[in-house]
Formats: sequence, C-alpha cells, structure tokens
Amino acid sequence: MYALEVKNLSKSFGTLKAVDNASFTVPEGSIFGLIGRNGAGKTTTIRMMMNIYMPDGGEVILRGAKVGQEFKNKVGYLPEERGLYKKMRVLETLLYFAELKGKTGRTVTKKAKEYLERFDLSNRLQSKVEDLSKGNQQKLQFITTVLHDPEFIILDEPFSGLDPINTNLLKEIILEKKKEGKVIIFSTHLMDFAEKMCDHIAMIDLGKIILNGSLSELKSKFSQKNVSINYEGDISFLQKHPIVEKISDFGNTTGIKVKEPGQTQELLKILVQNNVVVKKFDANDISLHEIFVELAGKEAGQEVLNV
Repeated sequence: MYALEVKNLSKSFGTLKAVDNASFTVPEGSIFGLIGRNGAGKTTTIRMMMNIYMPDGGEVILRGAKVGQEFKNKVGYLPEERGLYKKMRVLETLLYFAELKGKTGRTVTKKAKEYLERFDLSNRLQSKVEDLSKGNQQKLQFITTVLHDPEFIILDEPFSGLDPINTNLLKEIILEKKKEGKVIIFSTHLMDFAEKMCDHIAMIDLGKIILNGSLSELKSKFSQKNVSINYEGDISFLQKHPIVEKISDFGNTTGIKVKEPGQTQELLKILVQNNVVVKKFDANDISLHEIFVELAGKEAGQEVLNV
C-alpha cells in the first residue's frame, strides 16, 4: 500500500488548465519530489492534496482511504507563500502553531528551543517575527512545520532564499525525518536538489505529469545512450559526427547522447584520437536536468537552467 495516491487530479482557473489529469504514488518512508519549472502546476497540485483547493476532478487517497480532515492532523505543511504573524515573537510563534496541532507543555518547548539552536536562532527567542530577515523567517516557518512531529511533511519550494549553510541544514533534517519513517514530499524547480535527495519523483510540465516513478529506475532507463564528461580541448568536431545525437553543455560537465547504446566506448576512442584530454567519462550517466530537457523540450530546459 502506498502512503498517498494522487489519482487524475485536475484544476482549472478560468481558461487556464493548471493541473491536467495528474496521477502519481508516494511510497511509505520515502522522499518524494514533485519537480518542474515555475508555473508548471506543482503548488496547485499540493494545495489540492491539502484540501486547500478543491479539484475539478480526481481524488487523493491516504493509505487506502480518501483524504479528509485526518490528513491535516497528520501533516506538517510549508507553503510556498510564507505565512507567519509578524507581531508575534519567535518562541511564541512556535508554541502557538504546535498547540494548533495538539502539542503543548515542556516537551514541545524544549524541542522548539533545540530547533532554534540548530538554526542559529536561539538568541532571537523574544524577537518579533517582523524583525527577522526573510531567510530567518523561512527557517522559523520550517520549524513550525516539523515541531509537532507530523507523519507527513509537505514542503513547497523549501530551499528558496536559503544560503548554502542553511540549505544543507534543511537537507540534513529532512534526511533525519526520513530515517524516522516520515513521508516527505517536496516541490522544487531545482533539479539538483531533487536528484540528490529523492527516492521517487513526479515531473510535471504545463499541468501534466510527464515522468513518474523511482528516480534510480528512471535514470537507468534514460541513460543508456548518455555519457557525462569533463574535458580539456575542443569537441566542436562532434557536432556533426555520425554517432552523436545531441550535446548539452552544463558548464562544468557536458552531456553527450550517442545514437546507439553500444557507441559510448567508441565515443571515448574518438575523443582521445582528437587530442581531447578526458578528465571524467561516465558512460550511461544522465542528470535529472537532462531528462527534463529531453522530455519538456529545449525551451523548458532553458527555463530551469536559468533559475
């Protein structure tokens, strides 16, 4: 049995089809990524899962039964638009939101202070929310999301606006929650985060799910004719080479797709013969970004690359 099943969800706003017959499954104890470029339909899908938006069609199944109020009691939700009470103080905010989920007393206060310590906010307990930077407000709202120890953690663009240190801390806590058996669902347009963290993904573009399943299996399926290389020299001669189907330059690495699976070693030989210094050559390797470019088209891929 899956933790969650999204079945044929659809939602329109006037003439805009925001989500179009979306279906995917979220396994128990997994980190699940709903990925796609900005405006693809990720937030609308999550809001339907949370019963914030009522779908025009379809349903969400929680462990075999249609989602109802009990799901909200089991979930910690970090929305894309942050929503904190600006005049409240930091510790007061955490305890207030914990109480809304039925958690009160010394234990939750102790836990709140521990989280504040981890996020380097222990000296801001009595600060008003409005006096915090946007990054610190985001850290505070993340703590409100997990403080009541929910079974499900749903994070909409959780890394937006965080510096690298706090991004790593957030990833660390998410992985801890996975080890505790929590189900984590997060949306992102940042493919590298999804690739490093997720067990399963659903890729959405223009409201439609265009890829869905185990990340490792999906990468294996798409990588059979792909090579990732780091090199020194000129590879422009490959542009019109008969065995090369496509070249994608990602700055530090270059992805090359050959026309047949058996041609990857031939590609290496050609590079060496043309005096290209090959520093790294990963056959049958493909990034999530490259998969997205392949499926959603050049324009969609460029949108993600520029984020």
